[in-house]
Amino acid sequence: MTNVVDRFLKYVSFDTASEENRTTVPSTEKQFELAKYLADEMNALGIKDVSVSDNCYVYGTIPATSDADCPTIGFLAHMDTSPEISGANVRPQLIRNYDGGEIILNKASDIRMS
Repeated sequence: MTNVVDRFLKYVSFDTASEENRTTVPSTEKQFELAKYLADEMNALGIKDVSVSDNCYVYGTIPATSDADCPTIGFLAHMDTSPEISGANVRPQLIRNYDGGEIILNKASDIRMS
């Protein structure tokens, strides 16, 4: 089974940059790539009624585990990234046991975070 870190690293690998001057929803077709991936993953997890809408919304249902009368809960999140800073070619770093010191973001360009 894939762990949460592996899933997150996969999700950020998708280029989902939006385009400001477009009036369509979503503003780019490439955003559907992540939506379809998430839908496939939800199906594999056993989530019911999974679908992707024409506007790139991903839906699914997780049935209650109790017979109690309880409300339905929805979770919402953006899948697109700002066109100002591209989400393409993201190379995340996983820093285990971070000690609070400086982090080298790009060694070749000497970009650091402290």
